[in-house]
Amino acid sequence: MIRAWGLLLPILLGSCQPAAEQAWPNRPITLIVPWKAGGGTDTATRALAAVLKDELGQPVNVVNRTGGGGIVGHLALHQARPDGYTLGAVTVEITMMHWTGLTPLTSDSYTPLALVTINPSAITVRSDAPWQSIDELVAAIRASPGTITASGTSRGGIWDLCRIGFLQAVGLNEAAMPWVPSQGAAPALQELLAGGVDVVTAALAETNALRQAGHVRVLAVMSEQRLPVAPEVPTLRELGIDYASAGGWMVLAAPERLPGPIREQLQSALRRALVKPAFRDPLLRAGFRLRQLTGTPLNIFLEEQDLENGLLMERAGLVSP
Repeated sequence: MIRAWGLLLPILLGSCQPAAEQAWPNRPITLIVPWKAGGGTDTATRALAAVLKDELGQPVNVVNRTGGGGIVGHLALHQARPDGYTLGAVTVEITMMHWTGLTPLTSDSYTPLALVTINPSAITVRSDAPWQSIDELVAAIRASPGTITASGTSRGGIWDLCRIGFLQAVGLNEAAMPWVPSQGAAPALQELLAGGVDVVTAALAETNALRQAGHVRVLAVMSEQRLPVAPEVPTLRELGIDYASAGGWMVLAAPERLPGPIREQLQSALRRALVKPAFRDPLLRAGFRLRQLTGTPLNIFLEEQDLENGLLMERAGLVSP
């Protein structure tokens, strides 16, 4: 009898372990996107979810939790149980929102897993807009300050910061081209097509399908080099404007205190998923710039982004006193 109990004890103890520790994953995973469907973050996240499910052997369901300029979705991820069944797309705004006093959340509020995309801003107008070039757009803003409006994300978000940086680089105050807040690039582009705004600053990947369909015109990109998907579109620096955007990016993350074994399994699955042609090829054709960082290099990247974006926001007058 004693020997029988000795054989049964490990089994009984194992049955008392939490299900996540026994075998993860053993049920579907939720992946939160803090921006509306159709934007760049949503597109990249859904592409990743499609290949990640094959690596993990469980469905990965994308859920858009929008509102508060990205705060609602980022907060939902932060508040989720750290059991590996809730992941999220953490975007560049997490290194910006706390500087404005909107939320105490920072990148330290999560378990970062992998950098997925990093994209510079493009300056986009409707195809029937009267401006054929950046010079013409700037001249129109100078002639009638406050009448040409722009959108792309929430107030103080990365694309708003790009607008401010662009205006400052050409010697204009941010009020010269007022900002219309939106819950991401997708609704901003809808407003652009409907005539509700005149300019959208957002990643080329978010506007490229409309560009290829002839609905919009991209006047310039805020990057050091032209982008391969649109080699005819000049950079601002080529046009004599000394400004390159901080750019938007997306990191796949989990809530704080994710158990080490689950984190390691997730990062291993991500390393395989992020190099799959099924993930990479469609996004590259759409104009995304893909970059994979994990571990210590990713943590360093996030720390540097927080400091750099804080300085940019301070110069733009967006930092809360």
